[in-house]
Amino acid sequence: MGGFVESVRERVRAARAAGDPDALAMAEDELDDALRTADSVGIDPDRGAGGPSRGGAAQ
Repeated sequence: MGGFVESVRERVRAARAAGDPDALAMAEDELDDALRTADSVGIDPDRGAGGPSRGGAAQ
């Protein structure tokens, strides 16, 4: 999950740098969805499976 989330974060940064509000909105929505999904299954996207996620318990 971490690799996917990082690639979406890069799309957010690129859209911001380009000043493209439509691309930024789409990338931010995709990032929010990915982070929400990771959180719901107990994955910290920056650490991988098994670590505590944002507010979740370690598995």
